[in-house]
Amino acid sequence: GGSRAPDTSLFVPVPLKPVGDAAEEDVGAELTQPLDKGEVLKNLNKFYKRKEIQRLGAENGLDARLFHQAFISFRKYIMESSSVSADLHIILNDICCGAGKVCLLGHVDDLFPFFLRHAKQIFPMLDCMDDLRKISDLRLPPNWYPDARAIQRKIVFHAGPTNSGKTYHAIQRFLSAKSGIYCGPLKLLAHEIFQKSNDANVPCDLVTGEERVYANEDARQAPHIACTIEMCSTNTPYEVAVIDEIQMIRDPARGWAWTRALLGLCAEEIHVCGEAAAIDLVTELMYTTGEEVEVQNYKRLTPLTVLDYALESLDNLRPGDCIVCFSKNDIYSVSRQIEARGLECAVIYGSLPPGTKLEQAKKFNDPDDPCKILVATDAIGMGLNLCVKRIIFNSIVKPTINEKGEKEIDTITTSQALQIAGRAGRYGSSFKQGEVTTMHRDDLAQLKEILSEPVRPVKAAGLHPTPEQIEMFAYHLPDATLSNLIDIFVSLSQVDGLYFVCNIDDFKFLADMIQHIPLNLRSRYVFCTAPLNRKEPFVCTTLLKFARQFSRNEPLTFDWLCRHTKWPLAAPKNIKELVHLEAVHDVFDLYLWLSYRFMDMFPDAALVRDIQKKLDDIIQVGVCNITKLIRASQSAAAAPGTAEVESEGFPFSRTKRDTRVVSDHLNAKSTGALSIAVEVPAERRTKNLKAYRPATRQEDLRGHGRGSLASRLLREGLLTQEMLRQLESEWQDQHRNGRYGLGSKRDDQSSSKETGRKKK
Repeated sequence: GGSRAPDTSLFVPVPLKPVGDAAEEDVGAELTQPLDKGEVLKNLNKFYKRKEIQRLGAENGLDARLFHQAFISFRKYIMESSSVSADLHIILNDICCGAGKVCLLGHVDDLFPFFLRHAKQIFPMLDCMDDLRKISDLRLPPNWYPDARAIQRKIVFHAGPTNSGKTYHAIQRFLSAKSGIYCGPLKLLAHEIFQKSNDANVPCDLVTGEERVYANEDARQAPHIACTIEMCSTNTPYEVAVIDEIQMIRDPARGWAWTRALLGLCAEEIHVCGEAAAIDLVTELMYTTGEEVEVQNYKRLTPLTVLDYALESLDNLRPGDCIVCFSKNDIYSVSRQIEARGLECAVIYGSLPPGTKLEQAKKFNDPDDPCKILVATDAIGMGLNLCVKRIIFNSIVKPTINEKGEKEIDTITTSQALQIAGRAGRYGSSFKQGEVTTMHRDDLAQLKEILSEPVRPVKAAGLHPTPEQIEMFAYHLPDATLSNLIDIFVSLSQVDGLYFVCNIDDFKFLADMIQHIPLNLRSRYVFCTAPLNRKEPFVCTTLLKFARQFSRNEPLTFDWLCRHTKWPLAAPKNIKELVHLEAVHDVFDLYLWLSYRFMDMFPDAALVRDIQKKLDDIIQVGVCNITKLIRASQSAAAAPGTAEVESEGFPFSRTKRDTRVVSDHLNAKSTGALSIAVEVPAERRTKNLKAYRPATRQEDLRGHGRGSLASRLLREGLLTQEMLRQLESEWQDQHRNGRYGLGSKRDDQSSSKETGRKKK
């Protein structure tokens, strides 16, 4: 399309200091006379109000907002400077002297060139808008990869659901080729192909952000390589490339990596694996490169049945069951209740180290291990081979991040549901067919509906500004912060209908965090692309310390890292300690990631890798004892003197959006106030609260798990059955009225009016 009007709210003015008492004489004052600042101010304000001047400003790229900011700065500069340049002094003097006289010496409009010069000094982008627009024009991404355009590539799309053998066929072709590259979304997947390839006597290297493992002893590159997709090289020629999980090209944060691989890999054959929903987009993208797409469709290899009944109670679990939860809190709660029934369960969630995930999967898959139940998040949707008979959705809503980077609670998509449900009854496992159901009866109809809908086609592919583009931007705007550069880049960028610009919130978060540290642009950019979870404060503060030390040119040594992380670490005694160990594991990952980009500044990668393996073992022990850790955390929370208790019995422990702590004065015996933390999602963003519910519905307050707050209060005599019933009916009334949360006693008067209940 035509050029977009820039979002000028992103233009940050460069501060200009007024001229102090300059040593050189005030030439303007000598030629004319000293300025009367009162008169000058009146005339400047007259200049600002003139329609003609505002129109001239707009012609030069100053919209109302920029015009106003530039004027305020211009006025301040003139009023606070002890002297101004001779030409400006003379004009100002003429305007002030000529005002009101018949013979006008000067007119306020004569200030415009000086005003515009000032505006361009504080807004340097005004002078180079055309250049900036050219740099941020993202309309022809195929042209960014001349090496790939120089060859005619054959594209084969292996389309099919989970468990259809599509990747298997692509990998067979990869193994039979003289050279090949596999690009996957996860370290686990890259690892698996690396292993498979070397086991089949096809030497293959492993490359992830944090790791390089060579098949050859002498670290010569092997002809085959398995990598995480962000790490693939677009200038090494291969015979065959495999791009796995191609539907992730639409991922709001990582989609750019699939686009880059698809358009940029230099391979004679590119085998793309994933959902059929991406066929049309891939075909259209390849049409723009002049390449044909051959589609091979695959059907699921084992039958998958959606059951007609929900599980309803954990008493109905069978060996080979996997309960899928969408929050860590639910994982803790469910695994605790399973163990309370005398059953062993394995636990897998996203923030566990890959080694621990594999260990837990192995334990669950082992026919001789007593552990026959798996509790997992949707982290099992990819990258782990599991022998699951039946998938049970604990809920069908999931916290997601929308395009604006805001958190929402949404019903899972058909694509997500199929990916997870498809894990049941894996081909070649001991279960010849898979089953899927829900925990709660009233989720089942909705799950059936979700699974029966066609998967929404993938409409657009992600793009991301390259470091070169950002460097060119910085050349034109040397005073802008990196976060601001990226914002201006995205606001000016133009994309073709087949593409979108990925959200860069994590990048900007890190850019803002390290803005005050003096780094050159390239290094700053690298630090900002570090893969870390910004919700982990320990990992973020570590990155900050890394950057600070790096900027002082002091290498980050093994000893420094051990001091910072307090290594060696003991096995965790409660959940909080386990979560901290996971964060330390991420810190070691961060060190390793940086060590590949700045080898001399992060010199001790080998030592760090050794302690990371030890830490993985410690975390494994913690996860094997996870229910003990949960018990320890809960008994600590119940100890006197701790006011806040995470209530299991109330449903809103699922989102971290808007925690309100409401105290419920159960003034029985001699207790003080006991405060129950109920996490309340912001209703306005929540689309589907019907589906939003506690871990088990019927038992809400009647002893959810045996160690729930309600049953503990009953045991300790702080709560009577009658009070419990009243609390339950209040909660249900408020739930019906859309008030999510518990009122305190003091709120009772108002809430009883609102809900129309008679106060007892």
